[in-house]
Amino acid sequence: MTATTDKPALDEQKLMGFVFRAVDEVGATLNCALVVMGDRLGYYRALADHGPLAAPDLARLTGTGEKYAREWLNAQAAGGFVSYDPAAGRYTLPPEHAVALTDESSPAFLPGFFQIAFGTVRDADRIFELARDGDGLGWGDHNGDVHDGCERFFRPGYAANLINGWLPALDGVTAKLEAGAKVADLGCGHGSSTILMAQAYPRSTFVGIDAHAGSIATARRRAEDAGVADRITFEAASATGFTGSGYDLVTTFDALHDMGDPVGAARQVAAALAADGTWMVVEPAAGDRVEDNFNPVGRAYYGFSTLLCTPASLAQEVGLAIGTQAGPAKINDIVSAAGFGRFRIAAQTPFNNVLEIRR
Repeated sequence: MTATTDKPALDEQKLMGFVFRAVDEVGATLNCALVVMGDRLGYYRALADHGPLAAPDLARLTGTGEKYAREWLNAQAAGGFVSYDPAAGRYTLPPEHAVALTDESSPAFLPGFFQIAFGTVRDADRIFELARDGDGLGWGDHNGDVHDGCERFFRPGYAANLINGWLPALDGVTAKLEAGAKVADLGCGHGSSTILMAQAYPRSTFVGIDAHAGSIATARRRAEDAGVADRITFEAASATGFTGSGYDLVTTFDALHDMGDPVGAARQVAAALAADGTWMVVEPAAGDRVEDNFNPVGRAYYGFSTLLCTPASLAQEVGLAIGTQAGPAKINDIVSAAGFGRFRIAAQTPFNNVLEIRR
């Protein structure tokens, strides 16, 4: 006898509710590229600088085609990024939105977030094929929007929090930095975090370390431009193969989860630290249970984890791939396996957990 299962009756209202939610999702997906467009072509800047504008005015001010400006403005108005005055036929960028979309010094600055998402999606077809066999794609193999967007997203948050909040939250670290400490910034990328620390603590010396040679080349140029190249040495090396010892502080910003062998990296850090040294690990904000991360930030980070961070880890030796939303307990397990005995959450932001790790 064959068992039969009756299909549950469909709730047509729920079905259509989901369909229209999906339509909104498609609009949001397209808006990722539209935000990058507005950032790159200067649309947001023109609206912020000149107030309400009609499409011909926006096109003239930005040197772009009027029909593109018209459709872009309508898409932005439909999505609530700008407001529209039908009587005047003009579009306004609210001042709060102007901060988020044009002020690169603000921790609320968003175009970098959209840019890294845009770059990640551009490479997604490669990930689809690699996922069949569980293979990875290295960070350096992605397009430039991934690298540049990553820095543009994280840099304002580091500028707002690193010197005034995160480092002072660590036990005794700022006193060492003020007196003159030896610091390694592991996974430094384009060097934003390294340069911020060098500017704030002129008596200390810094080594920026990253496995991506292209990022190291950019970091060296940025340090020269910032006037701190005399206090920073940059090294292209893996997290398990960097040089140096006796570091008073090692920092790792939004990078541990990308590493193929985070336990090996933790062992390398333990060997490189001075006896009373501190490792500050800044990781994406996450709870320890999967369901803790079912929120807008967690959703974005799980997306990046699937298409960017997990493939990056899988492209390296070991390929542990802990994921972008690993949570503090998982990080504690990793550093404990490497011999560290003290672990605490020193500070938090909506986007990051700041972890203090010591022997």
